[in-house]
Amino acid sequence: MDNNTIFGKILRGELPCGKVHEDELVLAFHDIHPAAEVHFLIIPKKFIPTLADVTPDDTALLGHMLALAPVLAKKEGLTDGFRTVINTGRLGKQDVYHLHIHVFGNRPGGDALKTMAGPAA
Repeated sequence: MDNNTIFGKILRGELPCGKVHEDELVLAFHDIHPAAEVHFLIIPKKFIPTLADVTPDDTALLGHMLALAPVLAKKEGLTDGFRTVINTGRLGKQDVYHLHIHVFGNRPGGDALKTMAGPAA
């Protein structure tokens, strides 16, 4: 499967990114349209279009991504909490079809993140 997404282009070095972290499994970089004071993405180097496309073989990769989120959040100054989000599919508001975790928050002294709106009661 070809990865012609913007994230595929970043992984191939065709587009620059504000790198936060890179290892053999993932790349983390600042979001170009931040929704908070700190907003970065963690993407696998393996092309997986959506969370719905993961298989049991991806368990260790997903664990690595989630375990890395608090480490990088702290490194980015988010010592008083942060939010993680994985948008999945069209109705889940996924814009780039390459699995990614959003990590965002405001540094201490900043405003708390607003709660996410849920369905009407």
